Amino acid sequence: MKKISLKDISNKQFPVFLEKDEDGVYVVECPVFSGCYSQGKTIDQALKKIKEVIQLCLEEKDNQDRARLYIPGEMSLHTVSI
Repeated sequence: MKKISLKDISNKQFPVFLEKDEDGVYVVECPVFSGCYSQGKTIDQALKKIKEVIQLCLEEKDNQDRARLYIPGEMSLHTVSI
């Protein structure tokens, strides 16, 4: 299996969702890859950890293909009250 090198996806942007949970921990997820999530006590720590998890996800061939084909588009996140 050919591994993807970081230069193959240099400057590639992936969306992440970050939310502070009820315990004050920041939970972060990258929806491009299945099961790609992490957490941290601070935003910076959570973002650093999700980068590491994304790199681990990119060790799988299916995720390498997904990363090559992924084209970031305009994105927005909204919340609604019910």
